[in-house]
Amino acid sequence: MAAEIRVLIAEDDVNSHDGWRESISAWGFQGQIAEDGVRALELINSFNPHILVSDLRMPRKNGLELLHEIREMGIHLPTIMISGQGEIPDAVESLKLGAVDYLRKPVDPAHLRQVLTNIADNIAVREENSALRRRLAEVGELGPLFGRSLAMRRVIVAIERLARSSASVVITGESGTGKELIARTIHEMSPRRAAPYVAVNCAAIPETLMESEMFGHERGSFTGADRRREGCFEAANGGTLLLDEITEMKPELQAKLLRVIEEGRVRRVGGTTEIPLDVRVLAASNRDIEQAVRDGMLRTDLYYRLNVFTIQLPPLRERVEDLPQLIQMFIEHYGAQNQKSVVGADEECMKALQTHPWPGNVRQLRNVIERALIISDGRMIRKSDLPDAFRIANTSAGSFIKMPLGSSLDEVEKEMITRTIEFTGGNKTRAAEILGVSSKTLYNKLEQYESDR
Repeated sequence: MAAEIRVLIAEDDVNSHDGWRESISAWGFQGQIAEDGVRALELINSFNPHILVSDLRMPRKNGLELLHEIREMGIHLPTIMISGQGEIPDAVESLKLGAVDYLRKPVDPAHLRQVLTNIADNIAVREENSALRRRLAEVGELGPLFGRSLAMRRVIVAIERLARSSASVVITGESGTGKELIARTIHEMSPRRAAPYVAVNCAAIPETLMESEMFGHERGSFTGADRRREGCFEAANGGTLLLDEITEMKPELQAKLLRVIEEGRVRRVGGTTEIPLDVRVLAASNRDIEQAVRDGMLRTDLYYRLNVFTIQLPPLRERVEDLPQLIQMFIEHYGAQNQKSVVGADEECMKALQTHPWPGNVRQLRNVIERALIISDGRMIRKSDLPDAFRIANTSAGSFIKMPLGSSLDEVEKEMITRTIEFTGGNKTRAAEILGVSSKTLYNKLEQYESDR
């Protein structure tokens, strides 16, 4: 496939031209050189390249101006931007204009070759993705994702568009909206789908082990390191790495993470050699990501590097029209898993499900349907099969708390916490968000109540 791929290099350093041309040819691509942006535009029309590699700083027309004109002409041309040390903001801007990646000078030939190869592979799967686009247009379905609602259709279209690139993506949304499913779908729709997909929850790994988990370690690098171990980056090499709950990572480790992403190399803890990497990084958080930057929980430079694309997942309460399809999907899945002959939900049950506020989102819906299906003894799930707390939350009385005058503040607080957890269907993370406290504070309160009891 590479031999059929034409690559245009826009570079004003004439001393580098022969080297570029030789490298491109040696890698099996057809190469052509343009000394500035104006000449590059001419060659786009005559040479008709599949891929453009452009320097940011060029005479007559720079890289950003070149990208602007390509977009205005309506040409789809995967572009790799080359930037100097002080040009990172412009490089990030080029990504927002449609560039698939940027590399910093001096360019690592091996890294450039890998990026070109990924793009060439991507061209080969466009026909396959066009079939998925037709499926999306017909029924609002993309792999395991469903959505006839406008909010979810926008998400699906965004995934379909960005999956072909190697650009970083930040996925945000409330707990239970399906951020990990989105990340996995992006990977499975990309040219990297045959390579590893690795997901790591930054909030679940102790701080003392985070660096080792991320970057690996050599034997004897610290107490207990009795053998060499690969980190998440090495495990995902050639594929996709999801950093879930990215804002929970220590700022010092975020600085090392940024360096690994930008340089495309990792050094294990206690190691002396650097290992080349080709990893697409996705990040997810249930926090307001921009607020996390303002609060100092996420480094600004790391945010700019990761936030090439943003996908904001809608909560389930904003996509109520998707509920019948999701409910039926869960009934069929758990019915087969539990060997039950349930075929759907009756009218009263469906109405109760559709009027519920779903603070726990799709995860809560999935758990409710699985429980109801196990309890059900007929072919249809009934309202009586739903959890007690769920049914309480669907009545007007269940949405309020009444406390007698004379109650202490501690008693009021305990009742509020207990009922809020019931309201969220047991989702303590969501309950903490509603109450405006951290998850740690909520768990401390629950431990205190258990101790008092």
